[in-house]
Amino acid sequence: MDLTTREDRIGEYLYPHIKTYVFDELSRDYLKKNDLLDILAGIPIPINTKNMTGLNSVEIAINMAFVMGVNPTFEHNPRYVKYIERKLDPLFMEHYSRPFVEYLVSEGISAAEKKDYDVACIFFRAALVVDPNQTDALYCYARACKDSYELGEDEDYVARFKAESIEAFEYLTLEKPDFADAYYYLGYGYLNLGLYIKAKLTFEEFLKKTDDEELKKEVSERLATLDDPIEIEQGYNMIATGKFEEGYEKLSQYKEGPFSNWWPLWYYLGIAAKELGLEEAEEDFLKVLTLSPSNIETMKELVNIYKKNGDSVKQEKYLKKIEICEGNMAEDAKKMC
Repeated sequence: MDLTTREDRIGEYLYPHIKTYVFDELSRDYLKKNDLLDILAGIPIPINTKNMTGLNSVEIAINMAFVMGVNPTFEHNPRYVKYIERKLDPLFMEHYSRPFVEYLVSEGISAAEKKDYDVACIFFRAALVVDPNQTDALYCYARACKDSYELGEDEDYVARFKAESIEAFEYLTLEKPDFADAYYYLGYGYLNLGLYIKAKLTFEEFLKKTDDEELKKEVSERLATLDDPIEIEQGYNMIATGKFEEGYEKLSQYKEGPFSNWWPLWYYLGIAAKELGLEEAEEDFLKVLTLSPSNIETMKELVNIYKKNGDSVKQEKYLKKIEICEGNMAEDAKKMC
């Protein structure tokens, strides 16, 4: 998985970890002595101000790795990788019988075991910058992102780490189609997003590839609970593709029962009712707001309904609510900066 050529969803949350770093160039004498002039001449090297004593080749490489992990698209990363390949890989192979990238993975695992998932992600990302085909790094990265969003509280943080985790697991299933555990976690990732059809297909692949009887039992039991959610998702898809009457009929059977507290159910019912000219549209959208009070898209639908009906009082009411919600979102975004 090449992190150097794709959108970085989570980097802004990792950046605070290198605020203690400064950059300086190594002397030409040092570079010449260590056969590094062609790689690092004129290249700034990261130094952690919290640990400036005893700087050696390993510490230099770890600092480089940390910067790469925080920012996989940093302009000097290719030079840092060359430094690691020339100086650190021979050293680690000689003393530990493994390349430096495996050390980065092990450091990431240690951080994850301490529940320091940000640092774990940084090490796993660094390993993937050094070697995009490092399967262990990719799997552990996907797991660390999953653990991060499960503990997260900020909505944007959760969304970004969740998307990153799922993309990493998806990539893993494509590159390593027999890697059963990737399907297991990807299935639950889809489930968490409400993508029940994808979850079903992914869990079925997992069952074909795993020998773990306990997990087979768990996933089989989970699959048995997906029939109704899949029907509901199919109803969403019908409405999203313009099949309003069929979708409305399919979803209407779930207005009562265990799924009646799913706000997307009422949102799609409202969309279909609006397109079909049914009076229930307003009621359905109002139901959404009892379950998801800050749902701006639903408020916009209500504004359109009240505008069409000539109800300027209610129209103004929801325009003000939209303004307040968008203002709150902007304030939250400022606090994250």
